[in-house]
Amino acid sequence: MERRKFLQGTAAIAGSAFLTAPGSMTPAGAKGREDGFLVLEARPGEAKLRGVDKLPTKIWSYQGMSPGPEIRVKQDELVKVRLVNKLPQPTTIHWHGLRSDNAMDGVPGLTQKPVPPGASFDYVFRAPDAGTFWYHSHERTWEQVARGLYGALIVEEKTSPGFDRDLLMVIDDWRLDNDGQIHEESLGHMGEMSHGGRLGNWPTVNGQYRPAYTVGKNERLRLRLVNCCNARTLNLILGNWKASVIAIDGQPATHIGATRKLITLASAQRVDLDINVEGSPGETVFLDEVSQDFPVPLTSLNIAEGEAKLPHRREPINLPPNPLPDALPLDNVERYEMVMEGGAMGGMRNATYKGENMDIRQLVGAGQVWAFNGQVGMTEKPLFDVKKGQTVIVDLINRTAWPHPMHMHGHHFKVVRRNDKPVNDAPWRDTELVRRNEKVSIAFVADNPGKWALHCHILSHAASGMFTWFNVSA
Repeated sequence: MERRKFLQGTAAIAGSAFLTAPGSMTPAGAKGREDGFLVLEARPGEAKLRGVDKLPTKIWSYQGMSPGPEIRVKQDELVKVRLVNKLPQPTTIHWHGLRSDNAMDGVPGLTQKPVPPGASFDYVFRAPDAGTFWYHSHERTWEQVARGLYGALIVEEKTSPGFDRDLLMVIDDWRLDNDGQIHEESLGHMGEMSHGGRLGNWPTVNGQYRPAYTVGKNERLRLRLVNCCNARTLNLILGNWKASVIAIDGQPATHIGATRKLITLASAQRVDLDINVEGSPGETVFLDEVSQDFPVPLTSLNIAEGEAKLPHRREPINLPPNPLPDALPLDNVERYEMVMEGGAMGGMRNATYKGENMDIRQLVGAGQVWAFNGQVGMTEKPLFDVKKGQTVIVDLINRTAWPHPMHMHGHHFKVVRRNDKPVNDAPWRDTELVRRNEKVSIAFVADNPGKWALHCHILSHAASGMFTWFNVSA
């Protein structure tokens, strides 16, 4: 599909929807190490988002690239990363989906002070869960992530699960102007904040425009997909290949099964697929994004000669479980309600912001248009305060005109009811898409002490009111 048509298709939605493949930063002997720390410099850079023969785009980067260096560690390994800030703004790093120590979670004003320009901060934590995770700025996320401050964090199982190939695809949609530069006017624009968020118009996979990858005939492929878009929910189809979902949001999934159908990833969500490479050498399979009325090719997989290195198996590989409860204890729970209000066509008339009750015009003037339970943005008191080990159910009630991918820090949860109907065998998640007029009940064990953020991962929504926190006391 021509780029012109892609732009036209998104103009009705966003007003204008989609860099260098991620490198590998290994724990031992890696370039850019200091005192045993992996160094991530947050700094301005350039990337040829539109193709190698096009002029580069000015971005913000980790180590000069976006996505930043791919970090791979083993489960339970000690991760030591030094953030060096060479940006003109303060910044932090949040390790999305990691059940890390609270002090390492990277949320400015809640778990740490933002790192000012010219300063550094050391993140030290263990990776308790094997799976597909990612890292990104958590300061002015609506701008800094949109400029390129994100990367993948892969935590490998202690024992190899037995794939021939492990392929990562970090997907983003950049909003570029006619000169191929970041569309500055839409950053922080109230129209973006109050509607579906800041959608992009230029797609990349691993920082490249329509990259091509080679896989071997009959190989057993582990395909890791990460949605790093600021707002877009991706609807993906991988040709006619049969894929088994084996992990969601970094956690093994055993009840999903095989599919040749749509794969839906809201902003910040991840999925791991187990694929037997089907076809003959010379054939090409495309990964298409199909959320609009025409498919947008994101990347291609070219089948080459060569047989699988491992015995061919029909059954999906079951990943070893992570240290999460086998079952949620629901006999003694504390229950809380989170009502989402506001936004365009939402009907919210007033809400409390920084302790003051404001009408909608005052809120818009303050750049705030969303609320949880009538409260806008961060509050002095948490949404709820529970003791360590307590099972919690949160009823997420969407009374807005827009879907919201809700992300919980420091924990994984399961959906136990949807629109008051029981949900069985739901996977563990850290981000759940709550659609308009939907009620989703999520349950988790509050086993990680600290102050934890809970927010919409449409980043402009989080910046304009959809951000709160809860406390787990030791």
